[in-house]
Amino acid sequence: MNSIFEHPLDTEYILRKKKSIKRELLKNENFIEKKIAILGGSTTSEIKNIFEIFLLNEGIKPIFYESEYNKYYEDALFSQELEEFVPEIVYIHTNYRNIQNFPNINNSKDDVNELLEEEYQKYLSIWKALKEKFNCIIIQNNFDYPKNRIMGNYDRVSFNGRINYIDRLNMKFVEYAQENKNFYINDINYLSAQIGLDKWEDNSLWYGYKYAISYDAIPKLCKNITNIIKAIYGKNKKCMVLDLDNTLWGGIIGDDGINGIKIGTETAIGEAYTGFQKYIKSIKELGVTLAVASKNEDNIAREGLNLEDMILKEKDFFTIKANWEPKSVNIENIAKEINIGLDSIVFLDDNPAEREIVRDSLKVVEVPEIGNDVLNYIDYIDRNGYFEILNLSKEDLERNRYYEANKEREKEKSSFSNYEEFLKSLKMKAEIDFAKPIYLDRIAQLTNKTNQFNLTTKRYSLSEIEEISKADDKIIFYGRLQDKFGDNGLISIVIGDIKDKELHIELWLMSCRVLKRDMEKAMFDFLIKYCKENNIEKIYGYYFKTAKNNMVKDFYKELDFQNELLEEEKSTWSLDVKKVEEERNKVIDIGEY
Repeated sequence: MNSIFEHPLDTEYILRKKKSIKRELLKNENFIEKKIAILGGSTTSEIKNIFEIFLLNEGIKPIFYESEYNKYYEDALFSQELEEFVPEIVYIHTNYRNIQNFPNINNSKDDVNELLEEEYQKYLSIWKALKEKFNCIIIQNNFDYPKNRIMGNYDRVSFNGRINYIDRLNMKFVEYAQENKNFYINDINYLSAQIGLDKWEDNSLWYGYKYAISYDAIPKLCKNITNIIKAIYGKNKKCMVLDLDNTLWGGIIGDDGINGIKIGTETAIGEAYTGFQKYIKSIKELGVTLAVASKNEDNIAREGLNLEDMILKEKDFFTIKANWEPKSVNIENIAKEINIGLDSIVFLDDNPAEREIVRDSLKVVEVPEIGNDVLNYIDYIDRNGYFEILNLSKEDLERNRYYEANKEREKEKSSFSNYEEFLKSLKMKAEIDFAKPIYLDRIAQLTNKTNQFNLTTKRYSLSEIEEISKADDKIIFYGRLQDKFGDNGLISIVIGDIKDKELHIELWLMSCRVLKRDMEKAMFDFLIKYCKENNIEKIYGYYFKTAKNNMVKDFYKELDFQNELLEEEKSTWSLDVKKVEEERNKVIDIGEY
């Protein structure tokens, strides 16, 4: 099913088969539900239908509110129905046709500036109203260009030109997005250029049905918005596993020899592979982990990667599996070494047979049908939005360093026979405290990414985390951890709901990169101390089973909680605070760092 939603999209098939696609997707029961309002400056009914199946494919089940045609402004500011709906996400689907006051040739520069500010203020009032009422995520289209330019090329240069005006208005949207969290731009200016303006809109659909874009563009629009939403809820990929021969370089190194492979700038095909490697290198710099799965001799593969003309060197890869094992086996081993789920991996290989074997063996690994022409490889990565960026945190940029430091820890562990002594040797230090504004972004991000050590797998947007941090009947605290190999950053969160003298734990999670380091014991000690100081007598913990969090099914039992409810899919546990007398953490020093 996933292939339907991958580049290049078969838009005709998606539009024709949307009902049967939806029925098939709904067979999956592991959805998160999100309330999404679509406020349209044009007709949006078919956009809603296609948007739904793209979201379902990402494990997100939308509950929609849809404004009437061109009522986006009124609904945002005045609709009682929208207020009762209480959206978590608002998507504002406007385009250049919704600009009310384009300049004309007789306007002075001051007149145009005034028109521009008036147009911007209309949208600003929409965003402010939505933020004040719902503190929700806002996804706003920027503006596409009309197909026709009244002044030709001068339309971009002249302050009276519509193209110039749209550019300036788009930049105002960008400046707002840079300064405001929970606000994201759906870049239809770029998308319409990618598709082509002649194909982007259809005048017969506009005049007949008030659709601002063509039917063929709707699935591509919906994929673009879905890329934003899946990134918000932590569904991006973390690792790219690459084949070598005819994928990372031209030719087969075992047959053609080290000097026979195609790379560098002396030939067109070599330059194409060099361009591809530069693109992959840029992705790595955003925090994506790289690995190799290649049918090759290990020493020959490494020799190839260390050639002078290679942009990607041996050191750029977390691990290299160059052997004659099935690539599916190598990919599983890569996931274990990095300590990530298989669903976090994208696998690239020019060989269709190898792609099919991995696709059949590892259902959740993304295997784009890239073909065997390096000229197309970048498009398959870029347009599928595997690594959509919403913002760049310190943790994102340093993710590869965290993984490398874990390698060193694993090496050191092998020299100890006593595990507690190994933990003490790490000289760990933790900062555990209540959520601070500076960390709210990272906390929201972590709730949407962590699955293995996550007792309830609840997902929170930044706005929800902000609300929790301010609430008197909630607690939210975090844990940061460092050791002699480096700083792991903010890696654990506990969210609780206070009811009289009871604390109900809504979320307890920890990043997989610090598993089995006793950080959970340090977090538990902090929780107990808080409860004793605030006269909380009982703690309730909950475990909701998912496909990924089986490792923590006995977590509360191991902390001496008593079972209240035990079912296959969920369990409830309780603990009398006064019965906890000793601290559990013996190996981590607690304090600011």
